Amino acid sequence: MLYLIGLGLGDEKDVTLKGLEVIRSCARVYLEAYTSILTVRKETLEEFYGRELILADRETVEQEADEILRDAAVSDVALLVVGDPFGATTHSDLVLRAAKAGIQHHVIHNASIMTAVGCCGLQLYNFGETVSIVFWTDMWKPESFYDKIRRNRLSGMHTLCLLDIKVKEQSIENLMKGKKVFEPPRYMTVNQAVDQLLEIVQNRRELGEELALTENTICVGLARVGASDQKISAGTLQQLSSVDFGGPLHSLAISGCMHPLELDMLKLFAVEPSTFEQINIEDSSTYLS
Repeated sequence: MLYLIGLGLGDEKDVTLKGLEVIRSCARVYLEAYTSILTVRKETLEEFYGRELILADRETVEQEADEILRDAAVSDVALLVVGDPFGATTHSDLVLRAAKAGIQHHVIHNASIMTAVGCCGLQLYNFGETVSIVFWTDMWKPESFYDKIRRNRLSGMHTLCLLDIKVKEQSIENLMKGKKVFEPPRYMTVNQAVDQLLEIVQNRRELGEELALTENTICVGLARVGASDQKISAGTLQQLSSVDFGGPLHSLAISGCMHPLELDMLKLFAVEPSTFEQINIEDSSTYLS
């Protein structure tokens, strides 16, 4: 059997009892180490689980899946995933490979940022399509995520923005030279995501477009959701650009049409309380600025 086990969002103790039992009984246990991170080290997990973990990076999961599936038809193998196993499409691919090889699979779910984002007060059934905001480079500045945010706000929906993670990445120079030299891990901050969005807003303004959001759009920055030191700050897009959210992982939620209850919840996390006192709930149905 191939087991895909969600670890939740905080630390080693967020694993479910069912998941822990399976981890301790499997022949091999892999720890997926590139779509997300926990707030604790691999050694801490191993001590709590009482067994060795094999780190599985992007290359292992995507290009060497056969190694993970080796002997899984006759013994139990587990892949541990931070959050929920199906928070990343990579793991669907692994399930399909297992099915093709005649290997059964079982999923043990856990908390994911896709649902835990509700802790900020924006109601889950009011969220539209989730978007990913990627790191820009000097030569590559995609804006497709902005257009998805626009579509959500046209429908009055909130948007959860998942922020880029760069783990075991190679520079273009080393890639071209065939050198397996990897860059230090990078995790996008709320501030970096906001800066990119503000640049897009200015670009679209100069083009004379009707804007999907502005510097004054109400947003929520979230950091280390599920951990004991999680941080949530709500305010305008401009206000969030200067908030210190601390270490990874960060996420950003962009509001759509808000219910009075949602506004009241956001006030608990206000960067500047007066910002929310000026909001007229009857005007919160104005999705485009």
